[in-house]
Amino acid sequence: MTDRFATLVFQRKVAAPVATLWQAWTAPVPRAIWAAPAPDITVTFLEADPRVGGREISVCKAPGHSDIHVEAGWLDLQHNARSVNYEVVSSEGRTLSAALVTADFTADEDNSRIEVTVQLSSLASDMQQGYQQGFSAGLDNLAQVAARTMVLTRVIAAPRPMVWGAWVNPQTLPQWWGPDGYTCRTDRIDLRSGGEWLFDMIGPDGTVFPNHHRYGDIRPETSLSYTLLAGENGPRHADAWVTFDDTDGATRVTLGMVFSTSADFQTAKGFGAEALGQQTLGKLAGFVGVT
Repeated sequence: MTDRFATLVFQRKVAAPVATLWQAWTAPVPRAIWAAPAPDITVTFLEADPRVGGREISVCKAPGHSDIHVEAGWLDLQHNARSVNYEVVSSEGRTLSAALVTADFTADEDNSRIEVTVQLSSLASDMQQGYQQGFSAGLDNLAQVAARTMVLTRVIAAPRPMVWGAWVNPQTLPQWWGPDGYTCRTDRIDLRSGGEWLFDMIGPDGTVFPNHHRYGDIRPETSLSYTLLAGENGPRHADAWVTFDDTDGATRVTLGMVFSTSADFQTAKGFGAEALGQQTLGKLAGFVGVT
């Protein structure tokens, strides 16, 4: 059949820096947000390891259809420039397709571009059409998510175990968390997958900001994720993730946040959340003895 093999190309211009787009494309937290191509479809990630050799396994559920299982594996990751992964799609134990997916990233002034090339081998009918629709909708979602994502990075001249330990220790995290001049008052704290941190952040003028962090996946010395709520079980403010990477004996800390709405993102930018977040990472650096 002539339609068994196809090369599909998708392009999008994104209103976000290329480093932010890269995080939105590769990090498990934003991928879980933009992956579903339609509102009535749910995508659940069972495994997500965005490293070369790492796998991503997800289940896609759509009303009236059998579950779709997707196994992907990262083959190449060139930071902010290119990713390559394989993708195998199956349902009810039957392989439906295999594909090689290459994503190229370029900076475009304050914006960025992504070009995705899919080399598809179909073992079932309609897979090419499904890929066309799925990737087109997914990249539309990606552009929207990236546009309300904030990414902060700091290289801290300390070993990764030390930086990690300062973040996940319930005794030390409240000591440095928050911008300059802010302090934390903890109600309860349980720093594990499925745990939480309920606390007030208190500004220099005494203003109290209720916070509730609910923790998702925590991978020792590698990454953690959490949901930010405005007070105990309050409105969802953002979904966040943190990664810890070795770099010449130092640790690169990357903190990303997908705000729940574009309005929340614009409000955060308006009051200087990026600068305040960098102050927080600076306090972490100071806490582990780096100035």
